Amino acid sequence: MQLSLPFAFPRFFPIFHLSPPGARTRPRVAVWGLALWLASVGNLPLWQRIDGLGGTPTQRLALIVGLGLLLVGALAALLSLLAWPRVLRPAASALLLVAAFNTHFMWQYGVVIDPTMLANVVHTDVREVRDLLSWALPGTVLLVAGLPLWALWRRPLALRSLGPQAVRNLTGALAALALLVAAALMSYQGLASLMRNHKDLRYMANPLNTVYAGARLAVDQLPRQVRPLQPVGQDAALGASYAHQPRPPLLVLVIGETARAQNFGLNGYARNTTPMLARWQAQGDLVNFAQVSSCGTNTQVSLPCIFSPLTRAQGGDKTPEHENLLDVLQRAGLAVLWIDNQAGCKGVCDRVPNAYAGDHAVPGLCEGSECYDAAMLDGLDQRLAALDPQRRARGVVVVMHQMGSHGPAYAKRAPADQKPFQPECQSVTLSECPHEQLVSAYDNSIAYTDHFLGQTLQWLKARADRGSEDTGLIYVSDHGESLGENGLYLHGVPYALAPTQQTQVPMVSWFSPGLQRRTGLSMGCLRGHAAAPISHDHVFHSVLGLMDVQTRAYQPALDALMPCSAASQARSPGEPPVALVHTG
Repeated sequence: MQLSLPFAFPRFFPIFHLSPPGARTRPRVAVWGLALWLASVGNLPLWQRIDGLGGTPTQRLALIVGLGLLLVGALAALLSLLAWPRVLRPAASALLLVAAFNTHFMWQYGVVIDPTMLANVVHTDVREVRDLLSWALPGTVLLVAGLPLWALWRRPLALRSLGPQAVRNLTGALAALALLVAAALMSYQGLASLMRNHKDLRYMANPLNTVYAGARLAVDQLPRQVRPLQPVGQDAALGASYAHQPRPPLLVLVIGETARAQNFGLNGYARNTTPMLARWQAQGDLVNFAQVSSCGTNTQVSLPCIFSPLTRAQGGDKTPEHENLLDVLQRAGLAVLWIDNQAGCKGVCDRVPNAYAGDHAVPGLCEGSECYDAAMLDGLDQRLAALDPQRRARGVVVVMHQMGSHGPAYAKRAPADQKPFQPECQSVTLSECPHEQLVSAYDNSIAYTDHFLGQTLQWLKARADRGSEDTGLIYVSDHGESLGENGLYLHGVPYALAPTQQTQVPMVSWFSPGLQRRTGLSMGCLRGHAAAPISHDHVFHSVLGLMDVQTRAYQPALDALMPCSAASQARSPGEPPVALVHTG
């Protein structure tokens, strides 16, 4: 017999039972009612995901019931331990709101909540938050959290004094743990197989996923943040190429945002999203690296890792404990400048001169607090002139951190007159857009990155033609992006589970004839090596090698340019060449 809402809610969620005015809610009723609500309604994306897996309806129901009881037990144990005066209601409210927000983003974008995703959330800025807002968000929050929040706060809780309440809390927690153990024993075989074959499900258990991620962040990051960074390259010095140099080197390192290799025209994509770079490639000095793996699937991980002396396997994807590439370059005596058009440099640029593209609004390129990437080129000559003159005379490394293809507001990443692919998705609720329109909006952002890189190359070539510097550019994206493949949007999937769309990124290099002579780089050789697999692990050492910075921190085997440099070409016929270490 189907129960109407007035009868069903009190029976299955006793917290909603209507009592006379002045009555108090018993804590155990609130604890178990909230645990049941969070385990059921608060985990709708999880149940929907399991229901979409293979197997018979009976098998899927058994998995949902078994995992549901585990969640009820775990949540009831947690809430029982929080059942104290002035603690339970605020803590339970926070868990309800966390579950509601998690539900929205798991539904809308297919994301999961792990420590790296939570770290990304903690370090986001107002612009990124604004892009994620949609009318579906308050609706989901009301659905998941509205009714239990009303029930929780409509009357006080009947909490006792410290001693008796401690006994009740401990008893409730033990009962919840007993349920958890019983559910685990009854459903072990099915749940073990489920979690082994679908590891992403463990990051969908709401809101325990956020509790776990927060605890991991606190344990992993806080101790490292209070310790001073370990120095790197204390022996760093400029090499022989700086003796009596006619012109100093100038390298621009562009860190792309959310560009995936699959949609990059130079990599054979059906659409010509990189017409400017294709022209520079046809001239012979631009090289496209076709197989490049990122260090992470979000900026919070990948950006520090790109500049880390550690490879991903050595812990470069963890909270940094060491100084980075910019520290080594600066210690060697070079001028370093970071220009950001993103949500900050994640600590990478803290010890070098840095600027934000939106500090001075550029007409036509900036609106409000947001700027197109080309704004980073405005006034760049003046920014360089303001650097320390002695360092600048030796050489300069400029890092430009793009807004790039940051989602979900892809349509905002390019001006209206530079969108070759139409019609495009204008919504931030990506699942509402036809797939082809979503791809068009994303491809337009890649095309604008191509335009920005073309402008940067033109600026570098002009400086080289004037004879003021030997110039070069390296571009690499921090991570890729999912555009609805397998129900996933955006990025941030745990690396071990991430699809290639999130881990395979574009990378190109361009060096002026003067910089080629200075370093002895053979462009023909480099083009021949460009199809070999490399990763973010190679950036640190490739930049040190290119800028001729001598230090024990430099590893030739991780220098993607070394096999085609003068040092490698000068080896005797019987001497083996430097082998690239391929990392993924």
